[in-house]
Amino acid sequence: MWSGQISDHGFLADGRSAALVDRSGSVNWWCPGRYDAPSVFARLLDDDAGHWSIRPVADFTVERRYLDDSLVLRTVFRTDQGEVALTDALALEPGARGHDLGLHSPQVLVRSVRGLTGEVPMRMHYRPCFEYGRTAAYLVERNGALEAVAGASRLTLRGSVRLSCGAGDATATFTARVGTIHNFSLGYAPTYDSPPPDVPNADQTIADTVEGWRSWVREHDYQGPYAAQVRRSALVVQGMTYRPGGAVVASATTSLPEKIGGDRNYDYRYVWVRDFSLTLRALWRSACFDEVQRQFAWLSRAMGRVDDQPVPIMYGVQGERDLTEHRLEQLGGYRDSTPVMIGNDAWRQRQNDIFGEALDAAWLMRDRLEPFDPEIRHLLRLLANEAMRDWRLPDAGMWEERGIEHHHVSSKVQCWVALDRAVRFGDRLGSPQEVARWAATRDEVRAAVLARGWNEQLGAYTGVFDSDELDASVLVMPLVGFLPADDPRMRSTVRAVQRQLSHDGLLRRWDGDPAGFVICSFWLVGCLALAGERDRAHQLFGALAARVNDLGLFAEQIDPLTGEQLGNFPQAFSHIGLINAAGILTDMEHDSALRGSPPPHFTPVRS
Repeated sequence: MWSGQISDHGFLADGRSAALVDRSGSVNWWCPGRYDAPSVFARLLDDDAGHWSIRPVADFTVERRYLDDSLVLRTVFRTDQGEVALTDALALEPGARGHDLGLHSPQVLVRSVRGLTGEVPMRMHYRPCFEYGRTAAYLVERNGALEAVAGASRLTLRGSVRLSCGAGDATATFTARVGTIHNFSLGYAPTYDSPPPDVPNADQTIADTVEGWRSWVREHDYQGPYAAQVRRSALVVQGMTYRPGGAVVASATTSLPEKIGGDRNYDYRYVWVRDFSLTLRALWRSACFDEVQRQFAWLSRAMGRVDDQPVPIMYGVQGERDLTEHRLEQLGGYRDSTPVMIGNDAWRQRQNDIFGEALDAAWLMRDRLEPFDPEIRHLLRLLANEAMRDWRLPDAGMWEERGIEHHHVSSKVQCWVALDRAVRFGDRLGSPQEVARWAATRDEVRAAVLARGWNEQLGAYTGVFDSDELDASVLVMPLVGFLPADDPRMRSTVRAVQRQLSHDGLLRRWDGDPAGFVICSFWLVGCLALAGERDRAHQLFGALAARVNDLGLFAEQIDPLTGEQLGNFPQAFSHIGLINAAGILTDMEHDSALRGSPPPHFTPVRS
């Protein structure tokens, strides 16, 4: 029975899909083809839903790391008999470099076992289960390989050791001696209308994949504090990019719980407009400029001409809109946390914050976007007009409340952002009459937020108009320029949020939220830095950055009492939060240097 934790996993990616490998060498998640495709390994959500493990027979300890500047994972097992290194990679297309990574990945998972010292008996167990554990495959030996075929999927496994086939699984035992190498390659292809998967040489594939990732890193030269953490987070965000289209999924997984045994278990393998805009800011911070036009082109194609219809807030990786939820009754869930879901009914919601997030990203990237392509100009004008029309309406908010809508302060603020950026674009985006209407509505929105968002008794802006409940979402106000961070009311809000929602540096979204929400904690870093509290901001950043797992990866939330990572994993939102907070700290250091005053002392925390 598998009993690991979410944070036990390493993250592999190839620009189309992702795989998760735990500390004991078990691949517990892989949905080949695309991030939201049916799984072939889903042990993460049920012990019987498929896995592929390679591990020593005897007890062992583990040390692991990514090969420098890559998403290729090296795990070293130490036993009384000796040491063994296991290297895992999702293959990139041979020779692919820089921004060509992931465009034509072969959909192959390669694993290489190398003896380092002594003689270590090893065991491999391969048990594919297709369609989220619904279907066990027939395993057939053919042409020196082991084929697993069921329904629409076909896997081909080649290895350098003899495999023993059982009923739906295969095992092998072998000994790893000093200098010996045992390689395994697993290729995926659709059963029909596709040739059998090409299964390349593992050693060559690993070396080429490492160099591919390193070539991407060399093109993105972030200069500032916490460079190692920013570089790792940028690689994770790139690893969650569906390269054929350019969209970034929110996470690699579905249904990992916000609370153990809880039912808030959602599918995050989709693309949110909110995440899209924050992703662009993170890419800009980490010097990934070449992705900008591609990202906006994807968004305009995904949205199409919506005109007077509500703007969709999320999509599938190829722009699909209907993401209706389905419950997977056959899966018991991570540590019995049910339901297990595919699809996400948030696609039906109204979330008015997306207008500002998209237009803010466009304003930030304007030098890369102008002159506007006609479809991008139409999209931005549409979003500005939607914000002008709908800002008075209640919505589900950025936390995606189900079954009820409120007048969320953060949504109103983002409508203000949409109109403010549209006014700044001026006649490059709209007619003089349109710009005048945008400006008038912008001022109206601002007045409403200042009047109805503030609670005098709490001394804070609240999550909802005319409310007495705090919400961490209001921390975006200084980050988007709605109010200065050193405004007395904003300072008071930050203190109130910290006092009521923070525990050991982790910030919950609201009172009663089961765990700290990582990106909110990084928003707090940004607010402190912008308010001139740089020492506190660096201290908090260091404490948060130290909460990654041993590979530098964040889930969505962290239990402040136990330190356990919770929610879908890895989470783009969390890594985007780290990058953007580091960027604000970089700005503050740069401004300090220009004024001739020394930056505060801090010690970067190594991931």
